[in-house]
Amino acid sequence: MSSSDIFIGETIGTAVLILLGGGVCAAVTLKHSKAQNAGWVAITFGWGFAVLTGAYLAGGVSGAHLNPAVTIGLAIEGGTKWSDVPLYLASELLGAMIGAVLVWLTYYGQFRAHLNDPEILRAHSGEEGMVDQAAAPKAGPVLGVFSTGPEIRNAVQNVLTEVIATMVLVLAILTQGLNDEGNGLGALGALITALVVVGIGLSLGGPTGYAINPVRDLGPRIVHALLPLPNKGGSDWGYAWVPVVGPLIGAALAGGLYNLAFA
Repeated sequence: MSSSDIFIGETIGTAVLILLGGGVCAAVTLKHSKAQNAGWVAITFGWGFAVLTGAYLAGGVSGAHLNPAVTIGLAIEGGTKWSDVPLYLASELLGAMIGAVLVWLTYYGQFRAHLNDPEILRAHSGEEGMVDQAAAPKAGPVLGVFSTGPEIRNAVQNVLTEVIATMVLVLAILTQGLNDEGNGLGALGALITALVVVGIGLSLGGPTGYAINPVRDLGPRIVHALLPLPNKGGSDWGYAWVPVVGPLIGAALAGGLYNLAFA
């Protein structure tokens, strides 16, 4: 496939992935949303459907990686040329940032209402009743709409959780071609991958929020830092490396394991 195919497919597909995935987080989190407090099951299925939609959109154009971990795993397995990897990664990051901006635009009124709500301000306030930017919590009151965060902050456990969860995802993708004909599963593969993402969220998402995708976390976190959101608090940059490094390690291990056990 051409460079333009990779750029267009990965940018649009990842933007839709983040729009729908971040959108369900916004719907469940923000005040004056009809889905507020819908819960973890809604989030996991929302992200699964987001993967499904993005993969269907981009599958015939770029292969629908939508995730640097998938790109790295496929490169190690041999299905993607290493020379194409930088373009995949850049396109995925750009798409993730675009998707996060679209979530903000879609829920613009809800973001404003949530971040000016007295109850939210008290929970994340400094002495003045507003979010104290200098002494703000590491995660601001709407950062969870954009990025992941741990329930227990332990770098080793947090990285290990992301490594394990991403290994499951990448191995599930790499082994889809192991049928009698040796071909991939085509459109059915996108559905299977989406269901795997739902399963990972339900089973392994509790400790860290299951980034399993470096740009899913990094792109929206950058947007959170840049957007003019009042009282938004911190972007938790001290944690930001975990959902990048963990999935990349998991992808590399999954690619190596695939080559050892299945190739």
